Parts: sequence; C-alpha cells; structure tokens
Amino acid sequence: MSAVLDVTQSLSGQEWRWRSTSADARDPGFKPDDLVTQLLLARGATRETLEINRDPTIRGFMPDPSVFQDMDRAAERIADAVATQQKVVIFGDYDVDGATSAALLIRLLRDLGLDAGYYIPDRLMEGYGPSGEALVKLGEQGSDLVVTVDCGAMAFEALDMASKAGVEVIVVDHHKCAAELPKALALVNPNRLDESDAGAEHGHLAAVGMAFLLGAAIIRTLRQRDFFKQRAEPKLLELLDIVALGTVADVAQLRGLNRAFVAQGLKVLSGRQNPGMSALIDASRLKRAPICSDLGFALGPRINAGGRVGKSDLGVRLLTTQDRDEAQSIAAELNHLNEERRAIEAHVLEEAEAMCAGQENQAVAVLSSKGWHPGVIGIVASRIKEKLGKPAIIIAEDEDGIGKGSGRSITGVDLGAAIIAAKDSGLLVAGGGHAMAAGITIESAKIAAFAEFLNDHLAENISAAQSGRALLLDAILSPKGVNPLFVEAMDGAGPYGMGWPAPRIAAGPVRIIKCDIVGKDHVRMIVAGDDGGSIKTIAFRAAETDLGQALLTAPKNRKLWIAGRAKIDDWGSRPAAEIHLEDAAWAD
Repeated sequence: MSAVLDVTQSLSGQEWRWRSTSADARDPGFKPDDLVTQLLLARGATRETLEINRDPTIRGFMPDPSVFQDMDRAAERIADAVATQQKVVIFGDYDVDGATSAALLIRLLRDLGLDAGYYIPDRLMEGYGPSGEALVKLGEQGSDLVVTVDCGAMAFEALDMASKAGVEVIVVDHHKCAAELPKALALVNPNRLDESDAGAEHGHLAAVGMAFLLGAAIIRTLRQRDFFKQRAEPKLLELLDIVALGTVADVAQLRGLNRAFVAQGLKVLSGRQNPGMSALIDASRLKRAPICSDLGFALGPRINAGGRVGKSDLGVRLLTTQDRDEAQSIAAELNHLNEERRAIEAHVLEEAEAMCAGQENQAVAVLSSKGWHPGVIGIVASRIKEKLGKPAIIIAEDEDGIGKGSGRSITGVDLGAAIIAAKDSGLLVAGGGHAMAAGITIESAKIAAFAEFLNDHLAENISAAQSGRALLLDAILSPKGVNPLFVEAMDGAGPYGMGWPAPRIAAGPVRIIKCDIVGKDHVRMIVAGDDGGSIKTIAFRAAETDLGQALLTAPKNRKLWIAGRAKIDDWGSRPAAEIHLEDAAWAD
C-alpha cells in the first residue's frame, strides 16, 4: 500500500497510510458515496452490518445472556435472594468500572425491592480486589450473598477463605483468567478460558457491561417466576448512562455491543434523570449535553478521584443516591479531590520522566520509587507509555518492601497475559488485567527480575508492533474544508473511542502563521492555505518531541501537511473547527 501524500517519514518519523481494514472498502465494485459509510467501513463494518453500525442499538447487538458460562446460575441465585429478601452485598473495585458496576446492580436490586449493601476496598489500606478477611467479615455481619464486580477473577486465596467460611460469592468480572478458576458459586466473565465462542466474542466488554447482561438475566428469571405480577418490571435501559460511563472510562473497545451501550447511554445521560450524574455534569462545568469524550476526560476522572486519593466509596454513593442535595455535595467533594489528584500526578510524572533516560534499551519501561502515591500510578503509566511509545509499568514502593504497580500497553501487545505469566513464575505477589492495562503487587527485591522477565517475554511482540507503526488517515482536506459542517458530518459514524477510533484527517498544504508554546508543553499553531482558509491547531504535550521542535523552528515560508483529529471549538462567539495535531510532514 503506497504512502498517503507520499509521506514515508513524517516529522515524528511515521509513514502515513489510509485506514481501511474492510474488504468491502477495498472492493472496486463497491463505491460508497457518503462520508459516514466510508468511515464505518474503514473501522471494520461490512456491507451486511452497515445499518446496525450506523445506528447502534441494544436490540441490534445484545446477546442472549445465557451464552456466558455461569450466567444462569448467577441469575437464579440472585433472583432467589430477591424473592426471599436475603442480605446481598456488592463488592466493587475502586475505579470507575467498579463503581458503575456496583451502582448498576444496587439500583436494579433496589427497583426489585431489595436494598443491597456495598463494600469498596480502600486502595491504600486494602489494595485491589476482594480480600479473604473482608469477605469473611461480611459473612459474619450477616451477608447471605456477596457479588464481586470488576474484580475476583484471580482472587484464589480470598475466595478460598470465603468458601471455607461458608460465604457464598458470585464473581462478575472481565479481567483475564487463569486456566484454573477460583472457588465461587458462579464466575461470570467473558474472558474465562473455557468460555463458549458466543461468550468469548464479547471479551471486550467492561465489567459494567457484564453487570448489565447479568441484570437482564435476573429480570428474565424473575419474569419466568411471575414475580412481576405484583410489581412493575424495572426499566434496565434507564441505567445505560451508568453503563456508558464505565465502558468509556475503562477504555473498553467501542465496537459491537459497547458502541450500542455508549450511543444509547449518552441519550439517557442527556435527560439527567440520575441525580448523581446530573450533579457530576454540573461539577465538570459542562454547558451542553455530554459527548463520548466527556465520559473519559471530564466525568470519569472525577469518579476515579475518590478511589485514587480520597474515599473509595464516593463514586458508588454518588451514582446511587436519590437525594439531589447529597449528590451535589458528593460531586463537589469529588471535584476537589480531582484537583488534588492532578497535583499529585504532576509531581510523580515529573520524577518518572526523569528516569526515562535509562529506558532506551528496555522493551518495557518499568519505573519504581518510594513515596509515589499509588492512586496516580495508572495515569502516570499512560503518560510514560505515550512518551516512549512502548508499554510502561509504574510501581509505588512502600517502607515494607512491597510495591503496587500499574501498567499500560500499546496496541498489539497483551500486557495482561504477560502479567499472569509473571505471577505464575513466582515473580509477583498478585497480578492481573487485560491486554491494554494491568495491575501488580510485587516485592521490591524482585522488581529488577520482573523487568527482565517482561523484556524477554514481550520484546518480540513490542518490536513487531513498533515496526508496523503508521499514522492512519481517513480523509484529506483543503484548509477551507476543515469546518464545523464537516466535523459534524463525521460524528455520524460515532461514538468513537478505543477500537473505533475518531477520524483522523490531513489538511494542506499550509504555511505556519504563528507557532508557540502554551501551558507547560503544548504547541499551539495557526496555519493558512493558498485557498484562503486558516486553521487553529494544538499538539498536546509535544513541546519536547521531534514534532514539536520541528514546528517551533520551522521556516515560516515552508509548506507542510498537518494531520490530526478535527474538533469543534465552541468557546468563541460562534463554533469553529480546529485540529488536535498529531503529526505533520513537509509538502515540498
């Protein structure tokens, strides 16, 4: 495939190629004539699936929940608890996926007449996932059933303790599983190694997506028992705003059912019927109905802030409260904690970046230090991954010689599988995750051996992923063509996110009118074309990169092509299109 615009090496060292993975898009006998169709085909839709992808609905993508292992067993047990008014506790993780999964089941059970409790472990004091002590204590306090959400798939010791104490536990998770499964009444997880093909097809769902499917199975089970002759059936679709938030914040791939969750969830969210969601929108200072990116960059981080640097249960409390005054109070507290989190993150990131100089020959960047706050290491890992273009793991060590680590990977490199292999090799106290993200607990003395293990285990995959690196484009426009109407037209193939990427365009040729640094390290630029059009651009965190340095020192009369995501800037008196710049190349 020839390079787009003959760009074989851009200012950031990449080749530019067309994004086209669909056989239909390459079929010379099939020539789609509208932009949305082209975008859908380039993201993997086929002629047969164009219409359901054009307007993704739950009905169009929803599987029968029974295709998943243990789903019916879990639904039957929870239905029994509802019918007999047993004490149920939802045990959730402290991140957004965990909070939304717990909130969905709590709200559903409340609508079914059962007031379920919840337990969210403290990140610093208890760490990730269920502990045996916590599960046994819940049983001693009278809990008849504990349902873990977004955790538990690898909790062998904890679930064994619970089983011996007679505590019934259902696990609802999406993280990678080992060949052997922990003891549980039911373990619902599309990534079980013994999952059916129909279930494994949905391995990209977040835990909140699996909780939604469990909710559907519970309602169906109760319906079959004539439970709803005496009461109204809950409207599960009204909880899709919660599902959308958890799905996007957990960076789950937005394809198939996940796209439907988000597309329909945004519609529910715009109605602001959930007091907690409404208060969160206000705290985020959004003046319009939230869009997909707001879930990941405005609402999600505030929910996460409670688990990172504050009280771990704030997210669940916010999403389940029916009191609007309480919701506003919790949302304000989360907003304050998010500001605190940003300051802590900036400090840890600065120290981590200073360590990057010694990582040139390492396939995986493994950085560790005492004193780093465990609540921000996941975000810092993401930043380091972006900076170095390879997987990164950030480890916060404590005074007792134990480190808590969080990792982020690049496309094509399964970090979660490598972490499980490291645990099986005896290098980790605990560990798990999925392809793009993972978490670990490790003895400080084993960090060097762990880093060496990852390098040996992943070097070949990382090299292959990096060698195939290219900037994928969807369209080429003249400068005047970059306008709000075009941006709005592209939105017709959304929602966009991980696995269903937002369109990337090239525009030009243009000349640089102005280029400078704003904030700490963002490169801002105004460019103009020969057609009279001008475009505002910004390249985030690019000042010290090859791209940023080339733009800041570029001759003003030299023409170039620019590439990135076209967005609508609605801060001015009237909306204007701008480009979030990702790359550029000389046009002469």
